[in-house]
Amino acid sequence: MFYNVLKAKEILDLGEEKFKHHVLMEDNNSCLSIIAIKKGEIIDTHTSLCDAAVYVIDGEIEMHFDAQKFKVDKGEILMFKKDVEHKVLALKDSKFLLIKI
Repeated sequence: MFYNVLKAKEILDLGEEKFKHHVLMEDNNSCLSIIAIKKGEIIDTHTSLCDAAVYVIDGEIEMHFDAQKFKVDKGEILMFKKDVEHKVLALKDSKFLLIKI
């Protein structure tokens, strides 16, 4: 079995970079990643091969789906279906978990 205790806020440090992505676990198409992004940066429009959820560890992001957008604050989770185009805008320096199942 795999056991590990992680301090999510300390896993990824941006330093001078605008965006970082680090995979914590993956199996086939499922994965758990942590993403850090600086305020004002955008993760361009893309789709996911799996249903997914984002959990904001720190900061605040805005998820854009077609004409809808959702603000996701620290401590909140947003879930969405696979094959739905979306993009991410960082409203603050942010860190979030991306869970693909």
